[in-house]
Amino acid sequence: MKIRAGDKSELMEISSIERKGNDLVMKGKVYGAMPMTAVLTPEEAREFGKLLSFRLVLFLLTMPFRKSKDAQ
Repeated sequence: MKIRAGDKSELMEISSIERKGNDLVMKGKVYGAMPMTAVLTPEEAREFGKLLSFRLVLFLLTMPFRKSKDAQ
């Protein structure tokens, strides 16, 4: 999975997501070169949840079934 900036440049490529205890661990490369391991703790996940509105949750649930604007 790739995460891109607003100008479509690649920021990060996530190669694996796994659980380690109560944390979510994501491994990948930043800017296509530098290896990185990111950890999401339960406290940080709760903070993320506070950023979500009901409409955004609905959008996230339907996002895998949508086409990107570039794919027309």
